[in-house]
Amino acid sequence: MSESSPVHPRSANTIATWDREADVVVAGYGIAGVTAAIESARAGAEVLVLERTSGWGGAAALAGGFVYLGGGTPLQTACGFEDSPENMRKFMMAALGPGADEEKITDYCNGSVEHYNWLVDCGVPFKATFWSEPGWEPPFDDGLMYSGGENAAPFDEIATPAPRGHVPQMENKRTGEKGGGYMLMQPLVDTAEKLGVKAEYDVRVQTLVTDEHGRVVGIVAKRYGKEIAVKARRGVVLATGSFAYNDRMIESYAPRMIGRPGAAIEEHDGRSIRMAQALGADLAHMDATEVAFLCDPQLMVRGILVNGRGQRYIAEDTYSGRIGQATLFRQDNQAYLVIDEAAYEEGAAGTSSTPFLRQRPKWVAETVEELEADMGLPAGSLQATVEVYNKHAAESADPLLRKKPEWVKPIGTPVAAVDLRGMTLGFTLGGLRTTIDSEVLHVSGEPIAGLYAAGRCTSGVCAGGYASGTSLGDGSFYGRRAGISAAKNTPQ
Repeated sequence: MSESSPVHPRSANTIATWDREADVVVAGYGIAGVTAAIESARAGAEVLVLERTSGWGGAAALAGGFVYLGGGTPLQTACGFEDSPENMRKFMMAALGPGADEEKITDYCNGSVEHYNWLVDCGVPFKATFWSEPGWEPPFDDGLMYSGGENAAPFDEIATPAPRGHVPQMENKRTGEKGGGYMLMQPLVDTAEKLGVKAEYDVRVQTLVTDEHGRVVGIVAKRYGKEIAVKARRGVVLATGSFAYNDRMIESYAPRMIGRPGAAIEEHDGRSIRMAQALGADLAHMDATEVAFLCDPQLMVRGILVNGRGQRYIAEDTYSGRIGQATLFRQDNQAYLVIDEAAYEEGAAGTSSTPFLRQRPKWVAETVEELEADMGLPAGSLQATVEVYNKHAAESADPLLRKKPEWVKPIGTPVAAVDLRGMTLGFTLGGLRTTIDSEVLHVSGEPIAGLYAAGRCTSGVCAGGYASGTSLGDGSFYGRRAGISAAKNTPQ
């Protein structure tokens, strides 16, 4: 959508005719939008969803499908893991900061088991099996996996490790086309439709409409270039995603992502954020970004990651998003995977290997000294790194970065290096500041009457860090809250 398209609010007095109207109007039919629609409808409201594309789903339907849940869900229990809301909170506060919203995280952890049961009641399937191998997502239809580095240093000493990546059961998955995210969205949309939720497609929201008291009472949108006005008798819910594909906003708020491909969909252009800003909405953590690292975790755990100085900088068995952030933000996007031939072949042959992330070595040598020279690293730098690593690896130990003993083996020969410079992409985590009831806050600290938001257009449970599943997790959790809050209002 063009940046020149005006976002300043319209006065209801200027709307001659409302083309559509409903009690609650939801902008966006992804995970936050569908859960908001369900809860509003269950509360007795007439609900209309406005979706920019020609069908439901958004980024959620194309995702791997992780929903970050814990605190002792039935799936965790069935797979033999103990967890509690307090244990979950400790991890999330440590991993999702700095600046993580403690009130929101505490609320999310306390309601996590109930939210899991709510999803199941809506028909979302979860298979009670645990996938234990490193990977981006379970390759089969297993329902539970570590998805945030909970069992890796330093978090394994902060909170008792428990897997919280809940994945809807899906056979014959095709990541990016039809994966676990599709099996999350399909039953939720079916539930919404059974409740009478209506959806209008190919509708691009433009700006908000307010009455004489400043209350949000509708949306102006465009359909095939024609402007339409949609009245919201009780409230508007914004759920149109992040600003990952708005170059101007990236330059202003998250410049470390300039030139990086967005791990989102092109419809994530920040429109909802801009519309609410025009009403004086407050923002939070606009510089926060998740950074995916494009290397097969099955290879990473078997080698060592070094920077442009030939030094290790992070435990290779931790969450790949954490590796991505460390690489882009603190190592100038310079990274190499050093791995011997036997370890490479073992990792590539594993059932949890991720072929589309499997990079081929750029340099191969008979000795580390030769490899170091071929890579153009400072003389002795990589040799010293491998020498120290191998010394401790002989005892299956890694006192420097604390990689788990099961993955610590001496690096032998022949040895190779995979060039991972620039292998990062990401999406934005910041957005509208909201309450735990999903009210959009004005810069004054007061809620903007009639306006609610959830999903990646808001600043959710993540600030500086991330764990896979937190977007779909807090998007669906606070999407529900937005729908409930909007439906409670007296019709205008």
